Amino acid sequence: MTERDVEVVDAELVDDGHLPAVVEPRPAARPLVDRHTILMPGEGLPTEADAPTYTERDLYVSERTKVRLEKHSAPKNTSVNYKAQRGIFERWCTEQGRVARPCTTATYVEYVAHLIELGRSPNAINAAMSAIRTWMPEDKKPGTRQARGMLNEYKKAWAKRTAVRKAPPVTDELLRAMVATCDLRTPAGLRDRCMLLLGRGALNRRIELADLSIADVAVDNDFVTLHIRSSKTDQEAKGEHTDIPADDDPLLDPVAAVRDWLTALHYLGVREGAFFRALTSRGTLQNRAAATERGDYVTGDAINDWVRSRAHKAGAKNWQQITAHGLRRGGAQAIADAGGDPTKQGRWKAGSAVVKREYLDRAQSRAENPWLKVQAKRRAAAEEQG
Repeated sequence: MTERDVEVVDAELVDDGHLPAVVEPRPAARPLVDRHTILMPGEGLPTEADAPTYTERDLYVSERTKVRLEKHSAPKNTSVNYKAQRGIFERWCTEQGRVARPCTTATYVEYVAHLIELGRSPNAINAAMSAIRTWMPEDKKPGTRQARGMLNEYKKAWAKRTAVRKAPPVTDELLRAMVATCDLRTPAGLRDRCMLLLGRGALNRRIELADLSIADVAVDNDFVTLHIRSSKTDQEAKGEHTDIPADDDPLLDPVAAVRDWLTALHYLGVREGAFFRALTSRGTLQNRAAATERGDYVTGDAINDWVRSRAHKAGAKNWQQITAHGLRRGGAQAIADAGGDPTKQGRWKAGSAVVKREYLDRAQSRAENPWLKVQAKRRAAAEEQG
């Protein structure tokens, strides 16, 4: 075989009048870095080529997870309020010809100014701001600096023209009067006495009382122990225990109150589930078949109604203003006046500014009130003369 006989197999065939095809080099993958990227010595720049390829499998959640997210992503009251706030904002944006989601910072600021002009309370505006901002995609949330600045200025003006209204504390004297109205021959009387003494003893929030299950309540000769499954300061539902000691006064003894109410529940055929139950005027269990949201568990509003009803029967002049929070306030103040710290008993956060300002500082101020010295001097002088 001669050199001429060798077949060429890798030559490129080109049509007459056309240049050979040119293979364009592939563009270099862009680096994936931002101002937060940290690289160790010897590491190369991460690029788009290193990024994973996501499929629908990576983006969808299951139906069970969807239900959990919708049901437990936030406390029920918060979820309902946020949904309402977002709906109001969305309608306002439609009226104004603005995009609601994701909104611009200018739209966010303009809406806050709109709420201020309407005279909404600072707390209501703050809740609306939070509802709107958490509704936006993570990478497209509006800025808050200008809106916060406006709201802070508005708070000053609001404080000047609005008196702070708080539920009045239920004092020892009023508590005794309210418990005395409970007819212990009836299920409602046994229930309300138990509710008053637990609310006062454990410094419960109303929803903590409403959420109690029979399994959450333990009683022995010396203490009642409540297991609070979740609370305002325990959104992760880790659970906390609160002990309430027995009282020598039969009227105010939480141990006797819990035992009597558990006995009443037993006679009503209740062995498990909700601890506090809605009752008819005849003392039987209310039919809760239509209460799809909470079932046998009453609402916080129901707890408030029971407390207010007892205050009215006790002859309290300001009974319309008294709520379950008054039990918490009154109990915390009594502990502070006696030289104790109600923080742990009431499940406030450690070092709570509210406890310090409302209870500890106030108790110290009262103890150091200069008029007490005047009274002590007057009593000493009277004893000398006597």
